Amino acid sequence: MQKVTIAKGDGIGPEIMDATLKILKAANSRIEYDEIEIGEKVYLSGNTSGIGKEAWDSIRQNKVFLKAPITTPQGGGYKSLNVTMRKALGLYANIRPCKSYHPFIDTKHPIMDVVIIRENEEDLYAGIEHQQTDEVVQCLKLILRPGCEKIVRYAFEYARLYKPKK
Repeated sequence: MQKVTIAKGDGIGPEIMDATLKILKAANSRIEYDEIEIGEKVYLSGNTSGIGKEAWDSIRQNKVFLKAPITTPQGGGYKSLNVTMRKALGLYANIRPCKSYHPFIDTKHPIMDVVIIRENEEDLYAGIEHQQTDEVVQCLKLILRPGCEKIVRYAFEYARLYKPKK
């Protein structure tokens, strides 16, 4: 059995997670769950990061984390939990395969088979912002050479491993 940390999240999160767990159960997956509380309730309890120490411990111990959508309250200095987790866990690469399922699904691009690899920590994700006036917030886009080199290296290694045609 594989132990997995799960978080049901906020808004539609619990509904999505329940459906996901139902599918995993129907597939006879060999998974045990360790559920943690993150997101809006944790933020509003006074934790400005949206996640507690016990939740971090579970994620680091199990090494697998399945999370539903979460809410970051607006205003009040709350930090995006998604960005915090990416930085803390080194999840700098966002991998998005895009594949056409033609002829089963009608599409303008029947021969689509592309993988997009996007940097996930820098640029606007750095979260460096400040309020200039009541109506203006300024956000800095920082793109560092080491971050660019790391994501480019990742993309090339991904291509070497999966050997796409182009």
